[in-house]
Amino acid sequence: MSTATLNGVCPECETDLTVPLVNRGETLSCPECMLTLRVEEVQDGRLTLQMVEVQLRDWGQ
Repeated sequence: MSTATLNGVCPECETDLTVPLVNRGETLSCPECMLTLRVEEVQDGRLTLQMVEVQLRDWGQ
């Protein structure tokens, strides 16, 4: 029995990604460049991914 997967490409480093089923709006990390990516669209087994801007906290130090 095989597990259903989706395919996409990291918009930053262009690494091919194969991930388990995800929904629009979910986030994942690229294993190559470690960026956080958001699933913008899932269509015909292909993911459209967008880089998520990570805001660092200013701890006032």
